[in-house]
Amino acid sequence: MRFAHVIPPGSESAQLVIAEGDEAIFVSELFDGAPGVLEDLIAGGQELLDRVRDAAGRAPRHPLAGMPFASAVLAPPVILAIGLNYAAHSSELGLKTDSTPTVFVLWPNSLAAHQATTAWPRSLSEAVDYEAELGVIIGTPAKDVSPEDALDHVWGYTVVNDITARDIQYSEAQWSRCKSFDGFTPTGPFVVTADEIPDPQSLHIWTVLDGRTLQDASTDQMVRPVATLISHLSSSATLLPGTLISTGSPGGAGYSRDPQVFLRDRSTVTVGIDGIGALTTHCRILD
Repeated sequence: MRFAHVIPPGSESAQLVIAEGDEAIFVSELFDGAPGVLEDLIAGGQELLDRVRDAAGRAPRHPLAGMPFASAVLAPPVILAIGLNYAAHSSELGLKTDSTPTVFVLWPNSLAAHQATTAWPRSLSEAVDYEAELGVIIGTPAKDVSPEDALDHVWGYTVVNDITARDIQYSEAQWSRCKSFDGFTPTGPFVVTADEIPDPQSLHIWTVLDGRTLQDASTDQMVRPVATLISHLSSSATLLPGTLISTGSPGGAGYSRDPQVFLRDRSTVTVGIDGIGALTTHCRILD
């Protein structure tokens, strides 16, 4: 199944929908007590997901066009990001892939929606870059899980653009701030349930900036696959339902190009993963 958060006409609050082609089914309309946001659906476990799936066939449809999206995740317990998880990206940044994953946290204010505008002051950075990433959403608590069992704890997958102020990244030891400006973590537009992605390591991942393809790769190029990442992270802390893990970006970053390519005022950048969706962000630089 494919879910999204949209803002219905006349409302200011995001509502969870099932997306079927160009139509939307509001989950809250399916039955009394049905979840209104993704986090509540995940909390209800497989039983609630099965009930939603069964009820969807009898539900009214609404045109998806014209309803703005909200972030695919609204209030995850934590956003964990993995750095240097594709050898080509590590090499082009001049950074070494360590023997263990590079892990940092993204701030919740950075979450943004498909087709939203992300703005930042020119005085803070003129070296803002794109990074297409596979987002993994945890469904059941994961603690000390083996790589063989790790994918059983995944609820679904989404697309993430890990927008990064490169000048700040290279001037500070920790990477959270350079990637956590307001709107620097667009997600969505869709979350696809794990049963529809049998192998997260066989997905085409790409970026198009102002009509030019700049990243074109496969998730099979990850240094550490999704199952290994979940196992590693769960060894030190319980991964709670709703946790978003952004799994790293392939080669093709703008920072490493000659000449360098950064997000400009009025740029439009789309990052996508085949089978999950295409996530578009509009950029503004404030003087």
